[in-house]
Amino acid sequence: AILLCFTYVPVMSSIFLKPQDERQKNISVALMNWLKKQYDPLINWALDNKKWVLGSAIIMVLISGLIFNRIGGEFMPTLDEGDFVIQPILKTGTSLSKTVEITTQMENILLREFPEVKQVVTRIGAAEVPTDPMSMEESDVIISLAPKRDWVSARSKDELADKFKAALGVIPNVEMEFTQPIEMRFNELITGVRADIAIKVFGEDLSQLAEIGKEIKLLVDDVPGAADVVVEKVEGLPTLSVNYDRAKIARYGLNIMDLNDMISMAFAGRTVGSVYEGEKRFDMVVRLDKELRQDLNSLERLYVDIPSGAKIPMGELADINYEKGAAKISRDDTRRRIVVGVNVRNRDLESVVEDMRERIDEHIKLPVGYTIAYGGQFENLQSAKSRLRLAVPLALFLIFMMLYFAFRSVKEALMIFTAIPLAAVGGVLLLWARSMPFSISAGIGFIALFGIAVLNGIVLIEHLKELNKKDFTSMKTLIAQGTKDRMRPVLLTASAAALGFLPMAVSTSAGAEVQRPLATVVIGGLITATLLTLVVLPVLYSIYSKPGRRVRINYRGWSKKALLLLFLVTSNTFFAQQPMDLNDLKTLAIENNNELRSAAQKLNRSEALEGTAFDFGKTEVYYSYDENNIAVNGEAINVFGIRQEFDFPTVYGIRHRVRKTHTELEKNQFSIIRKNLLKELSYAYHNYQISREKVAIHLRLDSLYADFAKAASRRFELGETNYLEKITAVSKQKQIRIQLDQFRTLETFAYDQVIKIVQTVDSIVISDEPLRMLELMPSVLDNSTELNSYRNQVLLTEATHKLEKQRLLPDINLEYFQGSNGDLDENLSGYQFGLKIPLLFNGQSSRIKASGLAHEAMVAESTNFKIMLETKYKQLLDQLEQNKKALEYYLDEGNTLSEEILKTAEASFRNGEINFFQYIQSLENAYSIRLDYLEQLGKYNENIISLNYLTQ
Repeated sequence: AILLCFTYVPVMSSIFLKPQDERQKNISVALMNWLKKQYDPLINWALDNKKWVLGSAIIMVLISGLIFNRIGGEFMPTLDEGDFVIQPILKTGTSLSKTVEITTQMENILLREFPEVKQVVTRIGAAEVPTDPMSMEESDVIISLAPKRDWVSARSKDELADKFKAALGVIPNVEMEFTQPIEMRFNELITGVRADIAIKVFGEDLSQLAEIGKEIKLLVDDVPGAADVVVEKVEGLPTLSVNYDRAKIARYGLNIMDLNDMISMAFAGRTVGSVYEGEKRFDMVVRLDKELRQDLNSLERLYVDIPSGAKIPMGELADINYEKGAAKISRDDTRRRIVVGVNVRNRDLESVVEDMRERIDEHIKLPVGYTIAYGGQFENLQSAKSRLRLAVPLALFLIFMMLYFAFRSVKEALMIFTAIPLAAVGGVLLLWARSMPFSISAGIGFIALFGIAVLNGIVLIEHLKELNKKDFTSMKTLIAQGTKDRMRPVLLTASAAALGFLPMAVSTSAGAEVQRPLATVVIGGLITATLLTLVVLPVLYSIYSKPGRRVRINYRGWSKKALLLLFLVTSNTFFAQQPMDLNDLKTLAIENNNELRSAAQKLNRSEALEGTAFDFGKTEVYYSYDENNIAVNGEAINVFGIRQEFDFPTVYGIRHRVRKTHTELEKNQFSIIRKNLLKELSYAYHNYQISREKVAIHLRLDSLYADFAKAASRRFELGETNYLEKITAVSKQKQIRIQLDQFRTLETFAYDQVIKIVQTVDSIVISDEPLRMLELMPSVLDNSTELNSYRNQVLLTEATHKLEKQRLLPDINLEYFQGSNGDLDENLSGYQFGLKIPLLFNGQSSRIKASGLAHEAMVAESTNFKIMLETKYKQLLDQLEQNKKALEYYLDEGNTLSEEILKTAEASFRNGEINFFQYIQSLENAYSIRLDYLEQLGKYNENIISLNYLTQ
């Protein structure tokens, strides 16, 4: 369009546009004359009542803002696909035949009672290629409807869905969910849930999740607009449970694997051979008949061969029954979840979610570790809104930049920019009038509207600027003439755009649901934007401009600086990193520091090892063949046996206490590492702040001495001073430059210390905090983490000592064996119970003595550490008192004295009361006081940090 505007349009204009007199009897001229006649009193009244006009405009903006917050929102308007999908939710574990029976009954009801239904097709379960996995009780009833003009039962799809649901309510124990074929697949592909709103409950226990899901369903069932509330089935699948009696199985000489194979063969079948028909080969599979596979008693009566040649029923070896187990385990981001699906009818999505969230937050108390999230189309809406929060300000900023480049005036750009809020007023009001909620389609309409809305303002302001060069008696006369001249292009531009969108706004064809909000926003916005251009904008122009003077005010330097500042502020809003204070850095360090992660893993390892306290060792299973024993008829005896050794029962309790104490020690170690990490981070952070202030002071000194050096060199060249003053100024500047480099190095070192502790891969910006004295936190010395660690070490050595004593107790040995004699076919069994009693105590006595000495040593070490801790705490308090006294001098007198020295020295040097060398000495004294204050403040804060972390 831009290219054609500068090439094609001029050429065509030169060919077809010829000079001619305007026809006064033209219909368009008559229409414009009538409009101007109606417009004259309106613009005159507006120019005479400027406060009323501007106040009304502001009130309209505020009212539209309130309405916008109440119209609700949805991701995208629902497309009318012309068909239905009903998803009946049957009981978990419903057979295929029962599902077919129920869905066939549903089909017959729909075809019999509703002439709108052309065809009904049901899809049950999953196909051979399970791209859409579904169980046998899940099905999709797809309903093809006749054209809407032939409907007799209802006037809308929502009303028809309600009647479908009422008619199908005669089928017991069936929940139904109504949607559309494409909408259902779209929701499932994008969010993993078929419903419009998915209330996801995350947790570990399926039973707990199911209970919470039922509570949520009861709460949201009667929320206005919430329809087809369905809880995901995660429990209730009938399961055949076989619990073996392992003692009996061992007594009969059987094993679990053979029994499992037998059950598998009975129900699933096993290939035992092949059957040939010509060149075709088929597997011969053996399994129970269909009737027997459906009977629990048939499995209990299934006979099992035992080694002796006899047969026993399976019911003697196992407890066989039906149980209800997990039907489905769904996960999001590796976490178990259950979904309560809700479809929305006759209301906007966002309002329904807000009402449901309010009820759930008020009545549902979640256990620890359980959370609730809202997904589905609502999740898409939130994501799209977050994108619009970036796109809309960026579009507005670009529009403002274009206006500024067009007029070279911030004032004129802002005047035209006011078209945007008033254009939004019309868009919001027309959405509300048509009962349309905010959607992403409407959001795109607003972005398009903002660009169109400023066009008429540009046309009008540009003409008023041209008229302002001519002589007018008053601003009112100028504006009245200018608005009349530009009424035709203003109305033509707005009406052309509005009429272009009108077919979309009133369309009822396929896809019109998405078009209507966009067109509604643009048309409504152009109406109010045109009123702004013809009424409010002239009022603003009359306030900020005067006749005979150009409106454009060329601010030269400061206008460019203001524009640059606006750009930098906007750029910072979009791209700059947020400065991080100490609390932010602590959070980041706890997340990223590898030493802390290692300590956490050691703690997890210690907790995992607590279960080893009850380790019973390996069980010995043996077989022996004995020909030398007493045997009948000279036959050998085959012996099967099992043997297990146990420590004395009290040993396990003491060993568990040792492991628990180990875990407590690891917790103490983790806390100590975390405390030291945060302490070092606090040191580095405050050192960085002090170093940054010192660098700032030396930068000021460097600037001063650089100016002095230049001035001294110039004065020396003019003969106004001697060579000594010149070389002294240059020397002082170089000294300050060296000190500045040193403090910059210290600042970099402190920053690197922070990075080393935080250990983040991204660069960080440390916030610039005002320097202050830290506060001493109330503390109790006995709560020290290190002291708790020593206490736990004492407990550990004590428990270890008791464990060594327990090892003097005898170990227990249990054995069971069974033998058989070949001829007599007799089973011989026996039991054995034994004790391992230590007879020689020398080794164990030494270990007991050593553990006792270790306990005494640890008690002494713990006492010594407590004394040292108390001494260190007292020393830090004394040192803090000294630092506080030194710091109070600077706060009460030193800093004030430094400022007075600077002011007096500067005034005296300018008046010639002191010479250059006296001025330099005064500067050094003043800034030396400031640097000493920073040094004392650093020491004081370091003491505070040490004391605060010493007692944690």
